Amino acid sequence: MVPLNSKQRRALEALRQAQEPLSAYALLDLLRPHGFSAPTQVYRALEVLIKAGAVHRLETLNAYIACRLEHRHECTVFAICNHCGRTDELLDQDLSGCLDRLAQRRHFSCESITIEVRGTCATCSDVVTNATTPAECNSVGSSALYAHQPVKGASE
Repeated sequence: MVPLNSKQRRALEALRQAQEPLSAYALLDLLRPHGFSAPTQVYRALEVLIKAGAVHRLETLNAYIACRLEHRHECTVFAICNHCGRTDELLDQDLSGCLDRLAQRRHFSCESITIEVRGTCATCSDVVTNATTPAECNSVGSSALYAHQPVKGASE
């Protein structure tokens, strides 16, 4: 990885400690005590961290997550729970190869591939499956049920 300055290291550490993806504004709120005062500072740090392969941007959530796996970043898949916001990074070399072959058939050269799969995680699925009333089923995603919360600051 490229050498990081102190602000970039702080931003990366905050994302690594986060239990969920963070919007740039949520990250700014966490980093204010460490000398960050403007969104542009956060976006500059995120740009460097993304180029270094240390952070991923989740387009559908408009949020950022620290890379948790050692891998090349040509094809990254994220499983995002619609109920609790849990986000898992997945790798599959077969999928990567398949997508490369599809692109090559169209004479297209892939630089990177990010796939965001939306659905229901195992924890939320168990709650829905074991619910005995409609109210229990509808409670999936409430903050009382899950350690993983929806993306912080996404509505900002």
